Amino acid sequence: MFSLAGKSVLVTGGSKGIGRGIASVFAAAGANVAIAARSRADLDSAVAALDGLGAGKVVGVTVDVSDPDSCTAMAAEVVEAFGGLDVLCANAGIFPDAPLQTMTPAQLAEVLDVNVKGTVYSVQACLDALTASGRGRVVLTSSITGPITGFPGWSHYGASKAAQLGFMRTAAIELAPHKITVNAVLPGNILTEGLADLGDDYLAGMARAIPAGALGTPEDIGYAAAFLASDEAGYITGQAIAVDGGQVLPESPDAVSP
Repeated sequence: MFSLAGKSVLVTGGSKGIGRGIASVFAAAGANVAIAARSRADLDSAVAALDGLGAGKVVGVTVDVSDPDSCTAMAAEVVEAFGGLDVLCANAGIFPDAPLQTMTPAQLAEVLDVNVKGTVYSVQACLDALTASGRGRVVLTSSITGPITGFPGWSHYGASKAAQLGFMRTAAIELAPHKITVNAVLPGNILTEGLADLGDDYLAGMARAIPAGALGTPEDIGYAAAFLASDEAGYITGQAIAVDGGQVLPESPDAVSP
């Protein structure tokens, strides 16, 4: 029903996991895709894997999203590569474990710097280009953890993901006159590299707790992001959509059919 061909897309944290899944969906749809991440080696690997999926170009850009100057340089490099920018998928995030009783100020600051400040800095850096597009789209990768659920060891992570949604709502109001929408996807349990290392038995147990009966894929998040980035989604802004196979719905494990 809609086309992303020829659009220019930037995906932060796009070299691995959910970000790479998002980037792959846009690339396969014919968009020009810039993947941004810290590691040049990871970027080169991701670009090689995604190049040729569609008719658009795929490039890699190094960035530290916790540094506003680095974000500014990232945006400039993408605009130079593609001649503009239509879509920002602010996906970069970290999720280190830290129990509340022993969490240090440095551990808290690290998560907030990347997940919250990094989101704000990335959006700010891309504003001129998104405004010039005339159909700018911002899609944030939040999480069900924080806005809807909680998990021990992730109080700082949950706080950061809830903060992204607070930012989203006001940013959506401020940017609406510039024809820019701001929305968020909230992934549930997604089968990424980190989860795969936990073993088949653990993954099967996780899947049994999800009404859909399976963990999601990074591409599942990409499909939701792609819709929110489309012209047809232009009347949707300030909204958060959980992509979790119904994970947050059961009030107890007994509610999920075997």
